[in-house]
Amino acid sequence: MLYKAGTFLSVILAAFIVSCSPYPLPPETRVDDVIEEMHGISIPDPYHWLEDRKTLETQNWIDKQNRYAEEIVGETPYRNYVEERLRELMDIAVTPLPKEAGNYEYFSMRRPGEDLPIVYRRELPEDAEMRKLPIDPTEDFEIVLDPHGMSPENTTRFSIVTFNKNGTLMIYNERNGGEDELKIRVRDLDSAVDLPDSLPRSLYGTVFFSRDQKGFYYVKRSRKTGPRVRYHELGTEHAKDKLIFGEGYGPEQFINVKQVDEGRYLIFTVQYGWAKSEVFFQDMEKNGPIRTIVDDINARFYTSFIDGELFMRTDYRADKNRLLAVNLSDPDKINWREVIPEDKNVMENFIKIDDKFYVTYLYNGSNQIKVFEESGTFAGEIFVPEFHRASIRAGKDKEAFVTVVSFTTPETTYRIDLDTGERTIWDQRQIDWSPENIIVEQVWRNSIDGTHAPMWVVHHKDVQLNGKNPTWLSGYGGFYVARKPSFSPTLALWLELGGVYALATLRGGSEFGESWHRDGMLLNKQHVFDDFISAAEFLIDKGYTNPDKLVIQGGSNGGLLVGAALTQRPELFRAVICDFPDVDILRFPWYATSNNAPALLEYGNSKIREQFEAIRKYSPYQNVRTNMAYPAVMFSTGDLDTRVPPSAAFKMAASLQASTTSGFPVILRYHHKAGHAAGRGLSFSRRIIDTAMKLTFVLQQLDVQMTFE
Repeated sequence: MLYKAGTFLSVILAAFIVSCSPYPLPPETRVDDVIEEMHGISIPDPYHWLEDRKTLETQNWIDKQNRYAEEIVGETPYRNYVEERLRELMDIAVTPLPKEAGNYEYFSMRRPGEDLPIVYRRELPEDAEMRKLPIDPTEDFEIVLDPHGMSPENTTRFSIVTFNKNGTLMIYNERNGGEDELKIRVRDLDSAVDLPDSLPRSLYGTVFFSRDQKGFYYVKRSRKTGPRVRYHELGTEHAKDKLIFGEGYGPEQFINVKQVDEGRYLIFTVQYGWAKSEVFFQDMEKNGPIRTIVDDINARFYTSFIDGELFMRTDYRADKNRLLAVNLSDPDKINWREVIPEDKNVMENFIKIDDKFYVTYLYNGSNQIKVFEESGTFAGEIFVPEFHRASIRAGKDKEAFVTVVSFTTPETTYRIDLDTGERTIWDQRQIDWSPENIIVEQVWRNSIDGTHAPMWVVHHKDVQLNGKNPTWLSGYGGFYVARKPSFSPTLALWLELGGVYALATLRGGSEFGESWHRDGMLLNKQHVFDDFISAAEFLIDKGYTNPDKLVIQGGSNGGLLVGAALTQRPELFRAVICDFPDVDILRFPWYATSNNAPALLEYGNSKIREQFEAIRKYSPYQNVRTNMAYPAVMFSTGDLDTRVPPSAAFKMAASLQASTTSGFPVILRYHHKAGHAAGRGLSFSRRIIDTAMKLTFVLQQLDVQMTFE
């Protein structure tokens, strides 16, 4: 229950405390004496009014915060150089992966100098060998869809979804900025006209044409009633779309559906958060009922249909996953067959090429690829360099393509002849940056409870462990997501400027199996923050840096991570970058129009007393303390974030601005078109500007010296 004891305008306490600060004071923020009653406990919410983003007062507050953020960072040689160098590193041609449809190949590609990807097509090369070569992104192609100019700030974008069998119809989605919601479009490729069968803006999942090509199936999610699988017959009204599956499931579930065996079967997967799933199927050829494969097991199941059998990668009785096979003619659990048993490393993915399985494993946070016979017998490995992430896909005529990437190496794709093992470079991303003299190491440290965990540390070979190095620490720790090596232009520039980069492996991810994941979710969420804090202490203790030179950064669930770290151990950090963050977990269930309801099964639900007690101890907004010296903080969020409530960042920023005694700035960077999806949904030029502002803020706060001619 929410009630208001009174309202008053505050003269910001920080105005008195930080009067000696070199930074201007933040805008004043009205304070309400609002109290929320939860389980008989009074929870103050003094900035509750900021949850209503549509009021003129809130809009004015946002505008003032944006101006204040610009005033703090300013236009400096730092910022100009960073922006220019980021553009050099990021504005490059990237080879697209095409989809064949009819007599054409279709693909999306952003050319250097452009703001958005354009959907192109080219005629299929007549020479089969030519089809195996990568597309040259510098060539001219026929434009199918060009989003430039469709919105004032170039934030509308298109993505190819699928085609009908003869390649005359294309389903694609249209997204506004970074919102999760989409419009599903059906385009007649011969006439270049969208059909009236397009679907209005909503949350959508899988979409594909039916076996007879007379319509299409789609998953539509609702924040109120949950996900449903429906069928739309082409040329009919959407009100007549048939409900296929999903009745009774709520907003906390996801549903995925796929069509396999040339359309004979529909496979339905229901996902309960990130720790449990159910699997069902329907024989469309026999017009059979929906039958159960899994519905009573507390484990995850990921399905692939290959050569007449359904394969399931699962943590059922296998903490690090195993591969099971199911015959759909007799799918009872007693008849399931184990194909590849659990390994000491986490089975992350698999594909089958010809008569062998190629299985990707997680080994201490990076990837290995092992090969197995159909019987499950080990048959060798595909070489992956140390400290790389890797993925594999099938090609044609006994070939595979392996893509590898690391902290120092941009994406490189190799073509592998599976008969001879010969490996040749098929495509390599060209970036004006040299990894020479950069060292990547993996160190191990103990968390507060003694849990042993690794951390990646990347730096120039001449870095001295004297405690004086500007250091960027990042992490995630949740949702069964593994943070693996990856290349980033921002990281490359940070290393050029002499910085140290650290990526902490945290509980809550998938790096060491499902037990590792569950040890960082629900009532165990504090373990994630403990792991991260121990990583910061390790970097300080080992001489990489000191608290005045340490910045932490995280986004989304990682924003919760750094928000909890800065409220629990503010003295450890000099600066914090908190992007699109979950920082008001107590009120998360009430953000009905901009939350990700399945996340309640990961974070916990404050409406449940036991989970409330755990959440209120770490939820960052409720744990900001008055008269506390907090580090400099930069929040970023946007109006089209419909997955994580933007107003939670508003409230957290306002609270820190009023509470900190350090004199360091707390700023909010807000964009009306930014959101969680599609790379935040901003145009390329806008992303350059925002990234440069963020990095400049860090360089200023850590007092990184740069020399300009």
